[in-house]
Amino acid sequence: MYKRQELKGVTKEYGQGHTLVQALKPTDFRLEAGQFVAIIGPSGSGKTTFLTLLGHLQTPSKGQIFLHGKDTSQLKEKERAALRFNDFGFILQSSNLIPFLKIEDQFQLIDRLSKKERTDLDSLIELLDLKGTLKQYPKELSGGERQRAAIARALYNSPDIILADEPTASLDTERAKRVVHLLKEVTQKFHKSVVMITHDTRLLDEVDKVYEMQDGVLTQVR
Repeated sequence: MYKRQELKGVTKEYGQGHTLVQALKPTDFRLEAGQFVAIIGPSGSGKTTFLTLLGHLQTPSKGQIFLHGKDTSQLKEKERAALRFNDFGFILQSSNLIPFLKIEDQFQLIDRLSKKERTDLDSLIELLDLKGTLKQYPKELSGGERQRAAIARALYNSPDIILADEPTASLDTERAKRVVHLLKEVTQKFHKSVVMITHDTRLLDEVDKVYEMQDGVLTQVR
């Protein structure tokens, strides 16, 4: 399988001296194209630190991060920002939509910011059942609609890798399962890679691999 991203011996430390905290112990991790991975574990165990390192929102204290075979660990912030915009789609707990833009305008904003090839918007709207929401503002939508719109926006820029931090936190079980099923469909239909942090072990049926984070140590459990 095509290796999309790899971490080799990656650590993340905060503070120094006697206040030093190792949020992520030395970690190896591989993400393949078309793979859906879940990360479980208690709050404060290092899951979000791991996700921010994957998404180039932070740099590692030690170790190397490879994206499409290229070492990106020591890139300057400007280069990392370009990677974040072009290669990654972020789906956060709060849906992260811009409150003063209608749903259709959220997509037009991306058109203005970047000229790269897009995921077909009509097929995204159909897959995520968003047709009735395009003329509405985020606050006019239900929690489930907002989260589906956030997934569509994350996918629209055609990133290779989707990073989702508790994307179902505000949803009931049925809607949460639907969102995870959509992420699985997206992985398969558009050949994306997805890494999802979740507290909810009921949502793991759809994923290919499950890792657990405990005190900064990542272990594959399935």
